[in-house]
Amino acid sequence: MRLLLVEDDVMVASGIKLGLSDAGYAVDWVGSAERAEEVLLKETFDAAIIDIGLPKADGLELTRRLRRGGLSMPVLILTARDALQDRVQGLDLGADDYMVKPFELPELLARLRALLRRSQAATSAVLSFGALELDSANREARANGQLIELGPREWTVMEYLLINAPKPASKDKLLQALTGWDKEITPNAIEVYISRLRGKLEPHGIAVRSIRGFGYRLELLGVLPGAGAE
Repeated sequence: MRLLLVEDDVMVASGIKLGLSDAGYAVDWVGSAERAEEVLLKETFDAAIIDIGLPKADGLELTRRLRRGGLSMPVLILTARDALQDRVQGLDLGADDYMVKPFELPELLARLRALLRRSQAATSAVLSFGALELDSANREARANGQLIELGPREWTVMEYLLINAPKPASKDKLLQALTGWDKEITPNAIEVYISRLRGKLEPHGIAVRSIRGFGYRLELLGVLPGAGAE
């Protein structure tokens, strides 16, 4: 998943970015509302984490502008303000959740997972397809009850495939999910992760099919495409 962090405090932003990156997210950071708007016009993110206390236009104004511009991605507001009025105003302007500083990283991660599930119309932290289950809360993947070891980027690819299943996930979307501004990855590198996943999933009756000119989708071995997972 790719996140945009909007925070003007360098030390705070560095700590949050490190924690999110360690949890497997691709995180890009900007320090102002103006830069955030510029970035969001050009690139796609799965969610935004926005601090209220930004220079010039604050986080509430940024949230209002994003919603007026039609952006529907989840927005989590961060702030040192704990007054009820501030929380109500943030939610009324279009934020999906609100956290008061200081906060603990596990709670931030849990709230993000909940927001992302809602945005993807998923009600459970566990995604499944056939014998495969991906538990985002415990960061575990299992097939037929057996634990499957996944690297951070393999996990991201698997998560996108499961979110989209049985429909295909685009290669461009996978590439965006795997990389931030401070990292480089070639489109061909995705083939490496897909190949690794195939080796881990096919023994459990699940295939990763290539869709020419688009991307990849999960299919059950021995089941015709379109028949769906049981």
